[in-house]
Amino acid sequence: MPDWLQLMLNSLGPLIWAAFTFTAPLTLLSFGLGLALGLATALVRLFGAAPLVAVARFYVWVIRGTPLLVQLFLIFYGLPSAGITLDAFPAALIGFTLNIGAYTSEIIRAVIASVPRGQWEAAYSVGMSWAQAMRKTILPQAARTAVPPLSNTFISLVKDTSLAAAITVPELFQSAQRIVAVTYEPLILYVEVALIYLALSSVLSAVQVRLERRLNRYGGFLEARA
Repeated sequence: MPDWLQLMLNSLGPLIWAAFTFTAPLTLLSFGLGLALGLATALVRLFGAAPLVAVARFYVWVIRGTPLLVQLFLIFYGLPSAGITLDAFPAALIGFTLNIGAYTSEIIRAVIASVPRGQWEAAYSVGMSWAQAMRKTILPQAARTAVPPLSNTFISLVKDTSLAAAITVPELFQSAQRIVAVTYEPLILYVEVALIYLALSSVLSAVQVRLERRLNRYGGFLEARA
């Protein structure tokens, strides 16, 4: 067996372990919390009072206008100067949550705004309150439209978690860096990491396609092509 292949096989276990123990939890927690934050931000921007709208716009402007890596550095390395010290994983979780929240808020805001006004009027005509109309009529319709862009955001997040290595989170990429420091074989190890990320993205992309087909089974672009 070639030495490079043996090295890849030997390192596969630690890399997969890091992916399941740090990359996956960081991705799932960040996306879940970020999605909740994004929904709240979108609702504030659409229906909130003027001061709250200004705060929400400022938050989205700052997060979308600065690099994610800089945001992580500010939280992990910058906050201690202000007396706030966080461990690496919570710092990464906060950084990714804030980032995802800003981007998903724009997606959610757009899909809610795309629901025809007639749907609101229909909900009100049968006696629904604003909250009931939002929960039972508007959000279900918006969710169908939001699945593709939100799925793309989730897949991008899986890859972006590699930035957490810069603040010492022992996720997949930093595990590879540690192995490289011992083996002095960066090309082989980084190719292996790239293949793992590619495999994860491919699986998630396949799940996304199946989900989109399921949501479009009553009509839509995918059904029209079939």
